[in-house]
Amino acid sequence: MATDLRKISVRSWIKLARWTVLGTLGCMAVSLAFNYVAFRNFAPDAMRQGLISAAIIPVILAGPLFFYLTLKLRELKIVNYKLNVLASTDSLTSCLNRGAFSSQVDERLLQAGGRKPQGAGALLVIDADHFKSINDRFGHGQGDEALRIISRSIRSSVRSGDLVGRLGGEEFGVFLPGATEPNAADVAERIRRAIAEAAFLPNGTNCPLSVSVGGAVYEARIDFSDLFRVADQRLYEAKESGRNRVQLSGTAEAERRQVLH
Repeated sequence: MATDLRKISVRSWIKLARWTVLGTLGCMAVSLAFNYVAFRNFAPDAMRQGLISAAIIPVILAGPLFFYLTLKLRELKIVNYKLNVLASTDSLTSCLNRGAFSSQVDERLLQAGGRKPQGAGALLVIDADHFKSINDRFGHGQGDEALRIISRSIRSSVRSGDLVGRLGGEEFGVFLPGATEPNAADVAERIRRAIAEAAFLPNGTNCPLSVSVGGAVYEARIDFSDLFRVADQRLYEAKESGRNRVQLSGTAEAERRQVLH
């Protein structure tokens, strides 16, 4: 069998045994009922022999069959899970890819339904500063290593339940469900500082990393595209203000800014 039986957890063994026993007992019940109807007009000895056979044969045949089928269904479930993970994960950084990230954020926003505090939260858009110069100076292999360092720093800085995705190139997104503006600012600054303090030594040369972070905080129902648009605008402002900094706003404040301009 393809499954390594030593790696099956106790819980999985219990489930495997339960389905094997229940399936075998179901087959036995059907077999006993059929034999009872078929042999009820026969002599008592024949009836007894028929019922004994009806009880033994399902144990011999159905037990191993149900065990095998249940094991194969478990293998299929594991394979499907791994395929789903591969389909939703960026292979370089192990973050969610853009499609999976935006889909999961939209799903969270829809579930929240705009009710406070469940409806509150924030989206951070994080972009590596001067990333092109890293590729130009040290090559794309070292650029990939820089992205891995940045992604690890981001994941180590967020809270349990937050979503981290790679939006493309050197840009990452972090969704903070339930976060207030001070919460979001704290996480964003923690991310910025962690990346600034991370060691990146391409070809033995010390090369400090930095990121600019734009964020949008919401308190009413909103979809991902609108939330991203506001966060991306704050990111642009952080870049224009000198990079290696955090720029946040609420979505309502952002809309007011656009009207004034």
